[in-house]
Amino acid sequence: MSIVKKRLFWPSLILVVMLGINVFTSNQFLTIQDGHLFGTLIDILRGSAPLVLVSVGMTLVIATGGIDLSVGAVMAISGAVACLLIQDLGNQNSVASVLLIIGIAIAVALVLGLWNGTLVAVVGIQPIIATLILMVAGRGLAQLVTDGQIINVQSGPYSTLASGFFLSLPVAFLIAVAAVVLTILLTRRTALGLLLESVGGSPTASRLAGISARRITVMVYVVAGGFAGLAGLIYSADIKSADSISAGNLIELDAILAVVIGGTALIGGRFSIIGTVLGAVIIQTLRITVVALDIPDKANLLFKAVVVVALCLSQSPEFRAKVFGRFKRRPAVEKVAA
Repeated sequence: MSIVKKRLFWPSLILVVMLGINVFTSNQFLTIQDGHLFGTLIDILRGSAPLVLVSVGMTLVIATGGIDLSVGAVMAISGAVACLLIQDLGNQNSVASVLLIIGIAIAVALVLGLWNGTLVAVVGIQPIIATLILMVAGRGLAQLVTDGQIINVQSGPYSTLASGFFLSLPVAFLIAVAAVVLTILLTRRTALGLLLESVGGSPTASRLAGISARRITVMVYVVAGGFAGLAGLIYSADIKSADSISAGNLIELDAILAVVIGGTALIGGRFSIIGTVLGAVIIQTLRITVVALDIPDKANLLFKAVVVVALCLSQSPEFRAKVFGRFKRRPAVEKVAA
């Protein structure tokens, strides 16, 4: 197969082009300061971490034929719970206490994912409706936790999640990498990936084959909730506060978009974790590139839509065949002697 026809070739090419633009438009694309890597590239990697986490969880859910619209609300709830508990600490710089609070916040997110999975797999509610319930109610729950206020924290260990460095790389980026690697190992080095695709491709056939589709469905929603909760912690650690209104606002749409760019089928079945990560990084790079090109704020969403449409069309074999097929040289028709 030609490399041009590979599913991730065009997204990769567009990402390279946007990174190239940033090389020439940014003052510091990649530099070293105080032993750490800094620059536009590091900003892209660090900024894409929450979206990568949410998108990977979304990929697993979509692979089973579902959808999760509540990831943004789960982000808001986890950040609100963490900041509320940290604010009540006598010493906000206590590493052990902050780690315990992080664990509690992630546990809350896992419970919320379990709620979604139960509604979908056990009660039988359509995924889009089941997660829409938490999308609406969860945002209100986050505001109840914070009493409608923005809770500010000054915790060094907590802010490390977003602004810290380890081995010269951002901690947020390393957390996202660890989550991606673990997901790939579990889905591609074990039978789990095949089970996910079986449940998403044909739930009835998988059930007849003895696969516990209900258990797998609940599991992917729990994982998606956990990843969204972790993303919410990174977001709140970045702004050093819990903003229940802005945290994770509309991130579910970007996550679905990243999944589509990565080549995962929205009807379930085939999925690509690497493709999803590529899609999430493209979305974050696009945001920074738009700023670097001094494109007006009013045109940002339009510019983003144009790039996304171009990406989706470039991945369509039918579109490529219709467009590029016209430019292929047609064989000369031999004249038949009368």
